[in-house]
Amino acid sequence: MNSSTFQSLQEKVRGNLIAADHPGYETARSVYNGMIDKRPAAILQVSQVADVIAAVNFARDEGLDVALRGGGHSAPGFGTCDGGLVIDFVNRRGVRVDPSTATARAETGATWADFNHATNAFGLATTGGIIGSTGVAGLTLGGGIGYLSRKYGLSCDNLKSADVVTADGKFRVASATENDDLFWALRGGTGNFGVVTSLEFNLHPVDVIYGGVIIYLLEHAEAVGELYREKIATGPEEFGVFLGVHQGPVVPFLPEEFQGRPVVVLVGGWTGPHDEGERQWQPFLDVAPVAGSFLGPLPYPVLNTLFDDSLPKGLQAYWKAEFLPALSDEVIKVAKHFGQWIPSDQTANHFYPINGAVQRVPKDATAFPYRDADFAAVIAGMWEDPADNDANVGWVRDYAAGLHPHSAGGAYINFMDADDQSRITDNYAGNYARLAGIKAKYDPGNLFHINQNIKPAG
Repeated sequence: MNSSTFQSLQEKVRGNLIAADHPGYETARSVYNGMIDKRPAAILQVSQVADVIAAVNFARDEGLDVALRGGGHSAPGFGTCDGGLVIDFVNRRGVRVDPSTATARAETGATWADFNHATNAFGLATTGGIIGSTGVAGLTLGGGIGYLSRKYGLSCDNLKSADVVTADGKFRVASATENDDLFWALRGGTGNFGVVTSLEFNLHPVDVIYGGVIIYLLEHAEAVGELYREKIATGPEEFGVFLGVHQGPVVPFLPEEFQGRPVVVLVGGWTGPHDEGERQWQPFLDVAPVAGSFLGPLPYPVLNTLFDDSLPKGLQAYWKAEFLPALSDEVIKVAKHFGQWIPSDQTANHFYPINGAVQRVPKDATAFPYRDADFAAVIAGMWEDPADNDANVGWVRDYAAGLHPHSAGGAYINFMDADDQSRITDNYAGNYARLAGIKAKYDPGNLFHINQNIKPAG
């Protein structure tokens, strides 16, 4: 489409409409995953909801593909497209906290670093991501696993309402009392049902936690994994910690001799009384020789941003995932085996606990169906040099194939890559048919299909 075609849209919006001839186009079209190199016809950096309504109507009437970009952190690059229109919330990052009701409303461009900075001023938080640069909207709409999941449930379990522009260009509020079917679908169904322009969350008293990182050499994977499995199964829900396999990072608390070597890590925090924090962590300092550790009282936003500097925008990225019914001995062996060849210091294999409060929500209460799995596993391949793409993608795929026999059947939608569309029905399990029906109601033409796509029923 030529620039004159977009003139009619420009006349209806106040945001920045950036086409290929705009001097800021190259910067505006870039996304978090450096492997993604797509050229949209235009990027609209929206200024308000009216812009979103105009953009949706324009794209639908012109037959354009539409990509939705919130925080811009999508590993598969769903925040962009070739030849279509990107609706970008980069300039809409506000977070408003109401301490009297313990709620917060976030605009769609906000990241978890933005959100936690705002809520921590009041000693409050809700379940968010592991990386501060992750978008609030994208994480929540896919479910939302984080450090607080065991105690307070998923991000989507804490969603109170959402403002949405649907494919017909209408503005709707989705909540338990308004458009409740849409509200159900948004809590796990991603961006399939419309453009979310803001989200309202319930908050909880979380301020300074006791946490950090413990690192062991990979040879201790069995001992660490067995203790971790027991602690997560029987320990207090205030212990929100994940198990991972990495290369030893270049950090002050890890001796140089262990940096770059395959290691097992524990990362997270204790959100209970501070005087119990050291006691909760102590068994992990005793279970095996510790290569390095960093533990103590931390403001919750610091925990949420520990990895941000090592994971800048522009890395090559390819991810795979599984839900696991248990962290079995066999799963730990698979992790140890493939951990020997972990390909870069940015690559991460994590096992996130999703028991506790997550499992107290019925399977059919939200679109997120795997309420009986104990862990969500991700193999997040990330590296700098495109010359390593074939080898590193191969490692991720091989590892995923080794883990798949131990799967609960599906995987966490936010960890799936662009080539995982064939797993969509498994990933939503018994909720898929209902999602397809709601999709047919709110987006019968599948305007919002650049995602892990749920096709309209019929």
